[in-house]
Amino acid sequence: MAYDAIIVVSFGGPEGPDDVMPFLENVTRGRGIPRARLAEVAENYQRFGGVSPINGLNRQLIAALERELRDYGPQLPVYFGNRNWHPFLEATVREMAADGIGAALAFVTSAYSSYSSCRQYLDDIAAARAAVGSSAPAIDKLRAFWNHPGFIAPMVDRLAQAIAAIPVADREASRIVYTAHSVPLSMAQTSDYELQLRDACRLVDERLPEPLASELAYQSRSGPPSVPWLEPDILDRLEQLAAQGVRHVVNLPIGFVCDHMEVVFDLDTQAAEKARDLGIGFTRVATAGSDPRFVSMVRELITERIHPGSERRALGPLGPRPDLCAADCCPPPRRPTRDS
Repeated sequence: MAYDAIIVVSFGGPEGPDDVMPFLENVTRGRGIPRARLAEVAENYQRFGGVSPINGLNRQLIAALERELRDYGPQLPVYFGNRNWHPFLEATVREMAADGIGAALAFVTSAYSSYSSCRQYLDDIAAARAAVGSSAPAIDKLRAFWNHPGFIAPMVDRLAQAIAAIPVADREASRIVYTAHSVPLSMAQTSDYELQLRDACRLVDERLPEPLASELAYQSRSGPPSVPWLEPDILDRLEQLAAQGVRHVVNLPIGFVCDHMEVVFDLDTQAAEKARDLGIGFTRVATAGSDPRFVSMVRELITERIHPGSERRALGPLGPRPDLCAADCCPPPRRPTRDS
């Protein structure tokens, strides 16, 4: 298929105090979350002026990608559409249709495979196209990229810098704790999310010039306590590590490609405060963001799709993910019933 545009598809986030509650209502629509609980979460956003960093960082990525495509090709326009906040995906698809776009490739800002990080975006794209109607462009999602060198290399360098900044006397008692957004076990058990996360952690570990003991923990869980989610939680793990004599934790949020509220609040605020209370050091490593290698990776994913048979770079034994997801992959998690 010939493609004539790129669309960056992401989660979205509020960009001012008045946006916060409408944004949270979009995120939780249909899940029966009490208004009081939304108000609690809204307070976390208001600590940062009601602004999540995600939209601004995605615009930086888009600007860098536009330069990359202008300099190296293919010469394609880049659009931006979100699941939960402006610019909404449906509005962007409508704009693309008005611009005469016939087919586009979608770069989704999640490196991994699960319902919420892959299948739900496919559903969102399908719903947006259906809402626009027959004039909507065809939109094909680019493959998952957890093991692409352009995603791994920036994290290796930034983690190595953080380790080098720890006093030599403290390094033996230091620990790398990778984190990713927790998901319900029912979602994890029907996807490769945990497998891919552990693979990415191993790929980073293997490339560090000075490796430390490392592990994977999870963050940002939500939902009723009766529903099991992936563990251990980063806050619980900090307590355990402190009790074991660990003096410094280096945290890399490997599950994120850029800073979300889940990074700046759950890690930079909650986890950092927890570590301080426990008397241990805590360093949060920057996400890939708009690192030139990451931007080049996006272009590679585009060109490999446009030119079948071209090199599909991937590190480690799992190899590159197929372009097309199986029809039954990453199903939605089972919602708890009143009796469960």
